[in-house]
Amino acid sequence: MPSARTTRTRRLAVALAASLTASLTLLAPAVAAPPAAASPTAGGPLQEVMFVGNNWDGTADVIASRGDFHRIGRVNVVPDKEERLREIYLNPVKLAFFLGVRSGPGEGHDQFVDDMYATPDGAAMVVSRPSFADVVSIDLRTGGINWRFPVAGYRSDHMAVSPDGTRVAVSASTANTVHVLDIATGRQLGSFTTGDKPHENVFTSDGRLWNMSIGEVTTALDAPWLDWTKGDRRITVVDATTFETVRVIDMRSRLDAFGRDDLSDAVRPLVFTPDEKKLYFQVSFLNGFLEYDVESDRVTRLKVLPGNPATDPDRTTWVNDSRHHGLSISPDGAKLCVAGTMDDYATVVDRATLKQGPLVPTSKPYWATVSGDGRSCVVSESGADRVSAIDFATGERVASVAVGDHPQRVRLARVPADWTSPAAN
Repeated sequence: MPSARTTRTRRLAVALAASLTASLTLLAPAVAAPPAAASPTAGGPLQEVMFVGNNWDGTADVIASRGDFHRIGRVNVVPDKEERLREIYLNPVKLAFFLGVRSGPGEGHDQFVDDMYATPDGAAMVVSRPSFADVVSIDLRTGGINWRFPVAGYRSDHMAVSPDGTRVAVSASTANTVHVLDIATGRQLGSFTTGDKPHENVFTSDGRLWNMSIGEVTTALDAPWLDWTKGDRRITVVDATTFETVRVIDMRSRLDAFGRDDLSDAVRPLVFTPDEKKLYFQVSFLNGFLEYDVESDRVTRLKVLPGNPATDPDRTTWVNDSRHHGLSISPDGAKLCVAGTMDDYATVVDRATLKQGPLVPTSKPYWATVSGDGRSCVVSESGADRVSAIDFATGERVASVAVGDHPQRVRLARVPADWTSPAAN
């Protein structure tokens, strides 16, 4: 973990670069590269797996989605790395933002994979690559690129896939925009405007798409009384077909009404209950999470989780304003799983009572998802280069598997039953 002084220096540098965003974004609109022919269908039976994005490696591991979670293979998600770097080095503006990503959210590393999903036929992996400000489709048989979509601005971030698997939404974090793409061809189907620094995206069953903007997370202005400097943080809900805004939720007023005007309103990972009547969300700097009732439009409960005595109390040392970053919910909605990122643990929480289970030691856990059989929470341990599975019933670790450098997002996927790593790897 970098020192507080180093972190402050990096963040101040990135803040200067970020201040150029508003004017530069309009000067450099994104245009989708003409997509190549879509990857051929995989054909034959598919197997359920998990994709693990190794952000600093530029690889994605494919692991079993249950049982021992053994590693099946690996995909290079930056096969065009040299071409992209030449393009960046020849453009001073792109280079400034590329270096800004490295020194800010990348903690001194390039960010080559933030999020990834499989196409419905299992033929391709679609990946957002922050440092390259794009989304690409990687052929899972050959390792080649099917199509590439440069996002607006200079950084791509979290994605979400539609319930039918045919569309993928991606946050263009420096352009305050979400693009929605055809997952097979990379053609843009629509886009919409968000608050500052769009982050998490979630499709819901009522035909809507939710986006959470988190504001500026790379400055050193982290004291609670300076929270207003972080920008326009809000939840934007759009019609997933027309992309028209149907609702905007300013969590600042909801938190104030709940009596917690000291909490940040930057909504980080969130999960809905199976009936989508409640959602649970993390916010910047909080070691815990909140409950929000969708119909009544109010925050209803807060769970504060234990802090690790070894955690540096200096908020400027917390990665990208995260204290806890990663949240999942069991298929029956009874248990929540929390990644306590800066506190180096993960834990399962009973949703009815909000009582936490054992604090399972993990190294900088960055994400939490649900195993294929629904029995376990799977967290990425970015500080240990592994993923671990924690049993929802017992709260205990049941498996771990080594992966690449700095794993972050973990997603369920389907690939051909006979799949092996592309020869190009």
